[in-house]
Amino acid sequence: MLEGYRIEGRRAAEIAASVERAVGAGELAPGQLLPPMRELALELGVNPNTVAAAYRTLRERGVIETAGRRGSRVRSKPATTGREYIRVAVPAGVRDVANGNPDPALLPPLTPAFAAAAERADRAPVLYGEATVDPELARLARAALDVDGVPAGPLALACGSLDVIERVLAAHLKPGDTVAVEDPGWGSLLDLIPALGLRTAPVGVDDEGPRADDVRRALESGARALIVTDRAQNPTGASVTAARARALRSVLQEHPETLLIEDDHGHGIVDLPLHPLAGVTRHWAFVRSVAKAYGPDLRLAVLTGDETTVDRVHGRHRLGPGWVSHITQRAVAHLWSTGVLDTAKVATEYRTRRDRLIEALAARGVEAHGRTGLNVWIPVPDETGAVARLLHAGWAVAPGARFRMSAPQGIRVTVAALTGEETVRLADAVAAAVGPAPSPGYV
Repeated sequence: MLEGYRIEGRRAAEIAASVERAVGAGELAPGQLLPPMRELALELGVNPNTVAAAYRTLRERGVIETAGRRGSRVRSKPATTGREYIRVAVPAGVRDVANGNPDPALLPPLTPAFAAAAERADRAPVLYGEATVDPELARLARAALDVDGVPAGPLALACGSLDVIERVLAAHLKPGDTVAVEDPGWGSLLDLIPALGLRTAPVGVDDEGPRADDVRRALESGARALIVTDRAQNPTGASVTAARARALRSVLQEHPETLLIEDDHGHGIVDLPLHPLAGVTRHWAFVRSVAKAYGPDLRLAVLTGDETTVDRVHGRHRLGPGWVSHITQRAVAHLWSTGVLDTAKVATEYRTRRDRLIEALAARGVEAHGRTGLNVWIPVPDETGAVARLLHAGWAVAPGARFRMSAPQGIRVTVAALTGEETVRLADAVAAAVGPAPSPGYV
């Protein structure tokens, strides 16, 4: 059954480690069927309950999945084979438009902000036991949230959007629970959920955000949480419209116990208004990071939500990292308060680059999407072939497999630093590689 690999161990932890080690080394492939528990127990000379405990540990870690009488098998995307590895190696001389990064030329200078924060730290160092959130940062963050209509709630901080989302999920859910997620969606999130021992329920996406009917089906089928990207959805660039927000709120009102998580990582690079869903359900979290507008290495995201959720996240954070560096917090507050970044100008520039590529592709009969953000999503009939042909033509694009569960195939192009002349050449290459879109829509 295992084609030569022998699971070892006498204790549950040893058996689980043996399986996970084999998955990580590629000796057990995704989809590989594992031995029935009683059969493996007999082979190892242990109690079946020991094997059952090992399999339970592997399920909770997102390494395997169990389907009743059909047995247990290695997950098609276990936590040890992250989607970040489904990427194209970029040879010398090939233009990388797959990385998802902001344009460094549009990021603000950090030296003055950190110098001001460090000078303040020299005068009054932050010591153990002090408030974890800098008051000025909290004031500025809350003011911006108020402008965007995000309901009032306490604030907490963590190291980026994914860090916040992980902590919120862990605060409310248990292994085996299901999370409704966008499909196509953020590859790192699609890896994180099974790594927490949770299941995913795919929700289709169009240019206006998650489809309300798909959300309703997922929640009616038992999903306990819903994660929505409000703007600059990765990879499609979708942005939740006012009409879609009303439809989604209506669905959530039917399921008030749903844990709602909203990700607004596009804040500062998007010129479309926010239409938050928060406040409809009992437990909710709204996260806003600074990575795209101010720089990924700042590693700071603001969380607000209901008191229970924020308190749980804050308390657990205090037991681990403790707090986000106050020097970083004060540097971000300095960036916000001085207005060193013209966010409207940045948003306009990114929109120009997206529209330029989408229009060039349309002129060549190729469908593409990207209302907001740094990327353009291009539906294709064969993404493996398209990626290979584009690489041969000198362009490295992101394979859609990094972002998909059951959604149709596609490729993602990062336009953040794409020049006008490059846009024309890239559009020609894409048209040659994929041809006209096979059908309208991408979900």
